[in-house]
Amino acid sequence: MKYLLVIVFCFGLNSCEAQKQNNTIPNIVLINIDDLGWKDLGFMGSTYYETPNVDKLASEGMVFTNAYAGAANCAPSRACLISGLNTPRHGIYTVSPSDRGNTKTRRLVPVKNTKHLSDTIYTLPKMLKSVGYVTGSFGKWHLGDDPTKQGIDANIGGSSRGNPGKKGYFSPYNIDNITDGSKGEYLTDRLTNEAISFIEKNKDSTFFLYLPYYTVHTPIMGKKALIEKFKSKKGSKGQDNPEYAAMIASMDENVGLLLKRLAALGLEENTLIIFTSDNGGIRAISHQDPLRAGKGSYYEGGIRVPLAIKWPNHIQPNTKSSQVISNMDLYTTLQSITKPAKKADLLDGIDLTSVLKNQKVIERDLFFHFPIYLQAYKVEKDGGRDSLFRTRPGSVIISGNWKLHHYFEDNKMELYNLKTDVGETKNLVDEYPEKAKELYKKLEDWRISTQAPIPSEKNLYYDATFEAKAKLNTSKND
Repeated sequence: MKYLLVIVFCFGLNSCEAQKQNNTIPNIVLINIDDLGWKDLGFMGSTYYETPNVDKLASEGMVFTNAYAGAANCAPSRACLISGLNTPRHGIYTVSPSDRGNTKTRRLVPVKNTKHLSDTIYTLPKMLKSVGYVTGSFGKWHLGDDPTKQGIDANIGGSSRGNPGKKGYFSPYNIDNITDGSKGEYLTDRLTNEAISFIEKNKDSTFFLYLPYYTVHTPIMGKKALIEKFKSKKGSKGQDNPEYAAMIASMDENVGLLLKRLAALGLEENTLIIFTSDNGGIRAISHQDPLRAGKGSYYEGGIRVPLAIKWPNHIQPNTKSSQVISNMDLYTTLQSITKPAKKADLLDGIDLTSVLKNQKVIERDLFFHFPIYLQAYKVEKDGGRDSLFRTRPGSVIISGNWKLHHYFEDNKMELYNLKTDVGETKNLVDEYPEKAKELYKKLEDWRISTQAPIPSEKNLYYDATFEAKAKLNTSKND
């Protein structure tokens, strides 16, 4: 009878193996801020924005100084994070459509964009559910209409929406899958309260909490008292927007509330916490000097992101890593930590467990592919390749200290040494032709191996004269 009871008990938990793993694997909290720039936090060097709670989190774990998003804007980056796959494998390159900007200024017909992540993909939440995790998402999903079809058990506020809408940070809300709070309730506060309720409900289980706040995506809307506070504070180097600073302060306050609740429930020691952003910040709102450009660009300002990971008894506090890391690596790493019976068939990230535990640096190349167009945000502040677009069709490879851009319209290349020129100010392609050739070969081999689509059809509506005049007009307005 004793053995029968054990068998029945284990069957109720799906398997004895799942029960055994649940006693050893950590809870996981993944905080993914929307459009937060690489240098928009105290621990990353900002003197204007105030982030004491996130700074404390970073000090209790490992900070990555060379962390990258999988793509330069929301949907493709989140698809890379949740699928563990690079853009050619899931087909999401931008927030649809892919033919942004004036048609007369586009030489090529861009590749058609896939709008949502396929429900058939074995997502990070699906993988964690197979180990026994309860999964919850609170905030911006942006990968499909229904997160519960993509591995999420509890969903508040998530759908295909990419932003909170006009005046959307205060209740009544515009987003889906959320009930309105009292008039004037702040969305970031509400999502945190929902996340804390999820933790409290599942404190005796093993949980994956995905917290993709809508903040700090536009519209820029902060609490009045905080806005007034930052109006009286002096900014520097393009970081001086009090409304944006108020949004960051509220985000930080809510991260602090979440961390305090984890500690009060006795869950801190067995919880792995990841804090990052989905892509670079909008340069017209906040500069990331010395990085060039911002969201939507594949210069460093558009793809470098803050990243800190805390895991008590596994990651030494107050450590920094120069490891080049992509958000795709998080899936691979969490799969290595949780050891599911059913693993993803293919992942493009690398396993970072040795980096986390031993501070080892793994040599690797990073690849980005964007066969689409993304129009300028604010011409005079974008810092892009030209005044009309943040992104024109092309690919990028980062290999060691070197970074190569290859553009499809004119077949031009740009080569930068990020060690000596992180701001990508001096194109070295003519000075180091052999290095450019070496990186191009790697890039081409990668595109072939991933079947990355390259646009080749000429746009019949392209008008070179119109484009030249448009560039001239924008330069006069700078």
